[in-house]
Amino acid sequence: MLQFKNSEKVFTIKGLSQAVEIPFGNQKMIILSGQIPLNQQGELVGNDVKTQTIQIFQNIKDILETCGAGLNDIVKLGIFTSDISQIAGYREARDQFIISDTPPASTLVEVKGLFRSDVIIEIEATAVVKI
Repeated sequence: MLQFKNSEKVFTIKGLSQAVEIPFGNQKMIILSGQIPLNQQGELVGNDVKTQTIQIFQNIKDILETCGAGLNDIVKLGIFTSDISQIAGYREARDQFIISDTPPASTLVEVKGLFRSDVIIEIEATAVVKI
């Protein structure tokens, strides 16, 4: 049965779940909504892609922990940025959270804009974990 979950450590946006768990036998897939660089109080963190990415990965980590998973369980990342020229900052921040020897599959897309003009990057993640 599908389970929709939210972490108390991450700011909750009305109208969406932070994650959905989908059981598959002895494993479950966890699909996260796109995460943005808001702290627990809903305040924007950073005005550069590196700082925003660090906050996003902390949010992803907290949501995955709520679902009984961790960053090493991520199998796919979707990265959306309004400024592809800052991608080096993204990679530097990402490498603080993701094991570079076994990185997940990923897609990087430059977009015209995100939901707010001060948000430079949004990241969605999919994880698979044994249950």
